[in-house]
Amino acid sequence: MITLFVRLASNFGINPKEAERFFKFLIVGTIGFVVDFGTLTLLKETTGMATVVANTISFTMAVISNFTLNRYWTYPDSRSKSIMSQMGQFAVVSIIGLAINNGILVLLEPLFDSLLDSMGVLALPGYIPAKMIATIVVLFWNFFVNRFWTYSDVD
Repeated sequence: MITLFVRLASNFGINPKEAERFFKFLIVGTIGFVVDFGTLTLLKETTGMATVVANTISFTMAVISNFTLNRYWTYPDSRSKSIMSQMGQFAVVSIIGLAINNGILVLLEPLFDSLLDSMGVLALPGYIPAKMIATIVVLFWNFFVNRFWTYSDVD
């Protein structure tokens, strides 16, 4: 699957190594999304916790998973920086990503709640589509900033 993606990306002039990293980043991000979205939903549905609080907890759990997988699988050749330095940089990027994520949730959750209610889709809470949009936006923020700052020591 990775080979096919890399070959396809190469046809568009994308550096094969960067295409491979992006594909791995997407896989790591998918795992992070399952951790994030699963934890968010669990907290919201079982505790009634405020969305921003539940999202902050779930996002943090995903960041820990993502850092570990990216450090050892996506960017295994990134070792000129200490793990603490990279973790700090990854944390800064993630905190900004969390602010973006929470901002999108705060803006879109009530909009989706209203829209879904008017459509008669009462079973789907607005935080779910809002979280999906927030995740896509933050995916690109995280990839590009981490690639060129946190993991800047790879070719």
